[in-house]
Amino acid sequence: MLNRLIDLSVRARWVIVIIAMVLAGFGVRELMQLRIDAVPDITNRQVQINTIAPALGPEEVERQVTFPLETALSGLPGLTETRSLSRHGFSQITAIFTDATDIYFARNLVNERLQAARQELPEGLTPTTGPVVTGLGEVYIWTVEFTPEMTKEGPEYVTPEGERLVTALDKATYLRTVQDWIIAPQLRSVKGVAGVDVLGGYVKEFGVHPDPAKLAAYGVGLVQLVEALEHANRIAGAGYVSRSGEAYIVRADARIRNMEELAQTPVVTRDGQVIRVMDLAVVEPGRAPRLGSASANGREVVVGTALMLQGENSREVAQRVGKKLEEMQASLPPNVIVNPVLDRTELVEATIATVEHNLLLGALLVIVVLFLALGNIRAAIITALVIPLSFLFAASAMNRLGISANLMSLGALDFGLIVDGAVVVIENTLRRMAMRRQELGRNLQAGERLWVAATSAKEMARPAAFGQAIIMLVYAPLLAFEGVEGKMFSPMAATVMLALAGAFILSFTFVPAVAALIVREPKGVAHGETKSERVARRIYEPVLRFAVARPAVIGGGALGALFAGLLAFLALGREFIPTLDEGDMLVQALRVPSTSLEQSQEMQFRVENTLKAHPEVKTVFTRTGTAEIASDPMPPSASDTFVMLKPRSEWP
Repeated sequence: MLNRLIDLSVRARWVIVIIAMVLAGFGVRELMQLRIDAVPDITNRQVQINTIAPALGPEEVERQVTFPLETALSGLPGLTETRSLSRHGFSQITAIFTDATDIYFARNLVNERLQAARQELPEGLTPTTGPVVTGLGEVYIWTVEFTPEMTKEGPEYVTPEGERLVTALDKATYLRTVQDWIIAPQLRSVKGVAGVDVLGGYVKEFGVHPDPAKLAAYGVGLVQLVEALEHANRIAGAGYVSRSGEAYIVRADARIRNMEELAQTPVVTRDGQVIRVMDLAVVEPGRAPRLGSASANGREVVVGTALMLQGENSREVAQRVGKKLEEMQASLPPNVIVNPVLDRTELVEATIATVEHNLLLGALLVIVVLFLALGNIRAAIITALVIPLSFLFAASAMNRLGISANLMSLGALDFGLIVDGAVVVIENTLRRMAMRRQELGRNLQAGERLWVAATSAKEMARPAAFGQAIIMLVYAPLLAFEGVEGKMFSPMAATVMLALAGAFILSFTFVPAVAALIVREPKGVAHGETKSERVARRIYEPVLRFAVARPAVIGGGALGALFAGLLAFLALGREFIPTLDEGDMLVQALRVPSTSLEQSQEMQFRVENTLKAHPEVKTVFTRTGTAEIASDPMPPSASDTFVMLKPRSEWP
């Protein structure tokens, strides 16, 4: 079959060249659409269920919330295990499915079980599922904060609605309102964003604080007050009234729009006197209890995180989010800014730049060796063209198979292995052309070159094919890995095998076709031997004769080298994946478990001010406790501090 393929390629050489050019263009288009990330995503198929229960302690959360929900999930198709976390006021269950389970099918199964299990939960608790994200889903982080002149305690801030903010609590509450009602809704519409996680500030509420003395004086119970508040904030419809051929909709709108209306809400009537909420309680702005806080450069801010939808291109999603935030800046209230603090694009581009540098350097070295070894510029160019064509072939297949380009998948490419078959074919073609020229004593004609090119390629078809097949078989066992190992190493093996498959096809189609078109027989060199080969032969022959004459010495030296290599291998360090230097640092602060969130935040201010004082530090921001989506729940006593460094060129 290979012989017929080679004959067809040589006869239809121009067609092969055109097909190669078309496929190269298609490969460039696929390469531009290829998902790019820093490292492989090893996250398993999982669904998170979060439940907020502010009134329950850890034991009650475990007994009344976590256990019933975890029990309800047992027996789901594809479910391998569940793990749970119960803390004061918070429950999280992670259901892990097999990799073959579709994530949306798994979420539907979980939601069905949750609907059935809600009747077993305490009243008012609603479990929710987390977004469709993975462990690498945090692609863009920003802070919402006031301009520097508004962060001090002295100046008051007047909102566009006319509300005056004086205290730090009022300002933090307003920042959270801006994040929840202006920024987050717009970012959720960005393509590839699965959700927006929020941490810091306070959710604004209206607080009603009953006065026991006034309740007793008016003879009103606490239950009556609560029911009045619940019934007041509603809207009711009464159909419509037809008059003069027109229909008038009848409805009663009793929704509370501000704190004054809440204070005027009637509770009961005593002897014709309406007793209102303001007569029984103090109504004032309030803040909902929170499980976490955020700060930056020693002051409290609101931190937002864009979570990437599973399977999306992290670099493109981060770029879209950054562009949307820039457009959004003009619509924010005065003196409120959005400050990007972590962009995943920078890490991805730095990683890909490292991979590109290594690939280009490797390709350049291979091309230089080809020029020196083959001694024929045209033959070396043909062999060198196999490198980009094979790479584009692999990129096209990776895009279709859903394999991302990352440090592991692209870093494993070895261009020396890729061009192995092409070197064998083209070197034999040069040798055959030189021999044929010596036999005829003249330059070869066009038809003779075509015959030699086809014959030379067919002569080396079996050894070249077997050589490349053996290399591909070496990587084949990696495809059988499962779990974390499979997600880490299978894409690497698949990328190498795809590039080798492309080189295999090119070696028996493109290489003989183009060799028949442009390669000319060497002149004045017997059997195609180059100057570099003759120099290598003169150096190698005496060494070979010495080794053959003293087999015991050479064997003993080989065993000694093997033993020394084993000792060196045992002394080497071991890493699961290559170390990435992002240029930033993460500092985790752990305090005694009983530390309150307010105390942790106050201590964190001092940590940030100390770190920010170093001239190498650009900015510092911290996430303390548990965020809204709770993809990484932490207790209030734990803080993750991100230390973003300046470029090394700006260090003192």
